[in-house]
Parts: sequence; structure tokens; C-alpha cells
Amino acid sequence: MRIGIDIRCLAEGKRTGVEEYTLALLGGLFEHDRENEYILFFNAWKKDVPDFVSECVAKYPNVTLRAFRFPNKLLNLSLWYLHVPKLDRLIGGTDVFFLPNLNFASVSRKTKLAVTAHDLSFEMFPETFSWKRRLWHFFINFRRLALAADKVIAVSQSTKDDLITRYGVPADRITVIRSGIGTQFRMMSRNDTELVRVQEKYHLPYKFILSLATLEPRKNVLALIRSYEALQRLGHPALEKYALVIAGTRGWECEEVFEAIAYSPYKDKLLLPGFIEDADKTALYNLASVFVYPSLYEGFGFPPLEAMACGVPVIVSHSSSLPEIVGDAGVLIDPYQPDELLQALRAVLLDNALADLLRKKSLERAASFSWDKTVQHTLDLFRALV
Repeated sequence: MRIGIDIRCLAEGKRTGVEEYTLALLGGLFEHDRENEYILFFNAWKKDVPDFVSECVAKYPNVTLRAFRFPNKLLNLSLWYLHVPKLDRLIGGTDVFFLPNLNFASVSRKTKLAVTAHDLSFEMFPETFSWKRRLWHFFINFRRLALAADKVIAVSQSTKDDLITRYGVPADRITVIRSGIGTQFRMMSRNDTELVRVQEKYHLPYKFILSLATLEPRKNVLALIRSYEALQRLGHPALEKYALVIAGTRGWECEEVFEAIAYSPYKDKLLLPGFIEDADKTALYNLASVFVYPSLYEGFGFPPLEAMACGVPVIVSHSSSLPEIVGDAGVLIDPYQPDELLQALRAVLLDNALADLLRKKSLERAASFSWDKTVQHTLDLFRALV
């Protein structure tokens, strides 16, 4: 079987949830499946092929790369308006063509099309996207793409439900295949020197509350800051020892976050270390006393799961997919009610028995997610299509 995979989503070199999913899935497919042939489609006017892709092509004889230098705007316009070129034909013909993320695409009738839906945040919360991103999503027309696909992979039951109610995609054409979690996320010994290295690298305090997300409206960072300020105003000696670390890159409309911190009476305890390198994430989670993720909407939500795998108590929103990912291993709060987050933080930080129970449940829950399962279910779906 010849399987074409669109890897244009890796062109920017970012490590958001989509990129994490794509890299982990490709690595697993190539490692476990030496029988089928994989042809990778890449296009970028100025950007080079990611090192990960070049390494896979060199390592696995059944993986080939077809890279092009078409101007993206021209290619996207042609795919949107003329429905050409047929991407499967462009790379030499395939039995299955797979899009690990929504993008402009067109394939010939003989080729089975599979696409992964990570979330419909651009439909549910359009106000949290810039006008450029909204325009891009409008022209891609994911509704049409999802309805045209032979199979849609939803990374959570929540995303599947959204596809059915928002787009009218038949339930039998959607398969829920949850994402996995890397084995590097684990509980570390408190004596591990890696913890000291990461703490010094990012100038982290001894005790802190952690959140890791792109600084953008959908992540609800402002509500977290307000809840933390209320926590400090309680005047409890034990709670005053905790700083708030909000890690992650700048996103759209993040100015409000920096303004809120600049005028906060607790600004010296509000820390923004910025981008966290992948090699440092495990230690960062292990250093935290509690992980908070008050996002308004998530199709899956990697950071809470990664924190759970490191044995960190988590507090997340009760919205979208997060309850299904976290289960009873975390504290669920209403993201629109800052007082709920305040009370959750107070409870976890002051009640050692509750914190220990959440750590135990987190490790058990996270163990049920693995990329091996994701890879196997995805490969089964490809085989079923043909």
C-alpha cells in the first residue's frame, strides 16, 4: 500500500500540539511499519525540509520525500479554486492520502482521503483568532474537507461530537483515535541534577504554580492571573510562598497579559520564562507544585497530560475535551468563574492528602495514553480504507 502524507504543517518549525502529534505519529508509523510505502509531500517557497524528515528518509527505506518549491499562496489558490494539482498524483500516486492537520488539498477520486481533526476552535471561538487566521480557515473550508474525506480522525470524543453537530459529518465516517504521550514525561527523583539545571536556566523559584500554553485569549491566561492575585490576597503564609510561572510563546493579542502583569501588585511573583525547550519540559513539570490549564476550548490538550505523567496535580477547565482526557485524576473548574480556580488552587496547595491522591491518580491516568496505541489504530484505519 502506498500512503501519501502531507507534512506541510511542519514547515514553520514550531512545536504546538499539531506539530507534536505529526512528529510523534510519523516516527511511530515509520518505526513499526516496514511493509507499506510512505511518500511525504512537502512544499515551501523558502523554508527547508525539517531535519526530522530528512533523518527519517535516510533511516527508513520505505519512506521517500517529494519536496516542491511552489509559492504557497499560488498553490493554495489553485487547490481552492481549481482543485488542482491532485496531490496524490503530484507525488507519484497513492492508495491513501493523509492530512495530519487541515490544509488546502485535493486528491483524485481513486485515492482514499483521511484527515485528522484536532479541534474546531476556529468555529467555536472565532473571536480568539486574528483576522488573518480567520480568513485562512474560511478559505480552507474545513467543513467541505471533512465531508469529502473518506475518514476523519478525531483526537477526542469531544472533537467528534463537534464535527457531527457543527458540520454534519456522519458518525460512521469519524474514528476517535486519541493522541499519545512521549515516554520522556515521567516522575523524576528529587535528587536529579537535571532539576537544578532547568531551575537555574529559567530562573525558577523554589515553589511555584505552573501553566504552559501559547499566550493567547483562548488559553484564558488573564483569568489565571486574576485567580492567583486573589490567592495572594488571602494572606495565608503558606500560599504566599508560591509564585506563578506562565511558560510559553507569545500568541495573538497577548498584550493584555503583559499589561496585567505590569500593573499587578504581585508582579515580582509573576514569571514569564517564555519558550521552553523540549529537553527541559519534563524537569519543568516535576519542579511545579501544581499545573493549571484554564483553557476555554481544547481538542485534546497535551500539557495537562504531560504534567500528569510527571506526577503533578492538575487543575483544568471542565470544557471541551479536557474532562475526557483528565478523567477523575484532576480538579475540574469552570473557566468563566475565577473563584472556582481560586478555591481549587487553595485546596490543592494546602491539602497534602488531596495533592498526594491527585499525583497517584495522574500517573495511573497518563499511563493509559501511548503513541504505540495511536500509531496502531491509525495504521489499522489506513488498511481498512484500502
